[in-house]
Amino acid sequence: MAQEKVLNIYSARHYAGDAQLYGAFTQATGIQIKRVDADDAGILQRLKAEGTASPADVVLLVDASRLWRAEVDGLFAPVRSKLLDDTIPSNLRGKATAEGTYWYGFSTRARVVVYNKARIAKDSVDTYEKLADAKLKGQLCTRSGSHPYNLSLFGAMNEHLGSAATETWLKGLVANMARNPVGGDTDQIKATASGECGVALTNTYYLARLMRSDKPEDRAVMDKVGVVFPNQTSWGTHVNIAGGAIAKNTKNAVYAQQFLEFLAGAQAQDYFANGNNEWPTAKGVKISNPALESLSGGGFKSETIPVSVVGMNQVKVQQMLDRVGYK
Repeated sequence: MAQEKVLNIYSARHYAGDAQLYGAFTQATGIQIKRVDADDAGILQRLKAEGTASPADVVLLVDASRLWRAEVDGLFAPVRSKLLDDTIPSNLRGKATAEGTYWYGFSTRARVVVYNKARIAKDSVDTYEKLADAKLKGQLCTRSGSHPYNLSLFGAMNEHLGSAATETWLKGLVANMARNPVGGDTDQIKATASGECGVALTNTYYLARLMRSDKPEDRAVMDKVGVVFPNQTSWGTHVNIAGGAIAKNTKNAVYAQQFLEFLAGAQAQDYFANGNNEWPTAKGVKISNPALESLSGGGFKSETIPVSVVGMNQVKVQQMLDRVGYK
């Protein structure tokens, strides 16, 4: 009797619909998937604790700074794949060496601004820099500054503005808070709709979920807020990534690479767009998600700095947050 083909995945993708993705891979290849779900930080801790005994073959994370950290900590194995190199843009990958590339981004989510249409003018919040303007005092809401989604945005701002100006900007954000940072991105959107906040930061897929919801209360929230893709006339809107890598101590490198290449294919890329409201990264992929198309007006300018550089800035940015009192 032939031995069962199995791939062990450690995943920080906490999206119920991802089961479709794994099922499609198994159907196409006959390789069964066993999954361990945790957040990014928990997965990295587990990989370190398990060491060479780790059963993990593939690691899926949902933030550039955590992908960078895992790469630096030596938790990934390099991949040599012409398919992946040809398909995934170079700024959405990890470090490339003679041995291969350490991780690839398979979907992106833009970090945008939402504002209360009855209280805030769109042109007063159309750049990230304007969120620190004193005119918005008592208006801004965000989740924790130390959450990976914000750390990555702030790391990108450090590249664009430089360290001194970024710290001044962060101090301005703190001064403009309507309340202490609390909750997730959906909470910020709802608080903006209710008027508790005038403006907030969120990832786009949370907005798309509300837009596609069959609950009247979710639609009502979206009726009250406007959405801005910031910095369209300068460097573009910040995008964070969800990506994947082969675990350093995999016993199934061939299957693991097969899975990463599957994630870059049309079927998986279409799932990221339609199943989880993310933008696919593969070159030439067309999306057909009405919510995403409506949000972006059919497209938007995104920043092009390497996401690995954003990850490298996380420690510096966290120190800034501590100094300015961003909770």
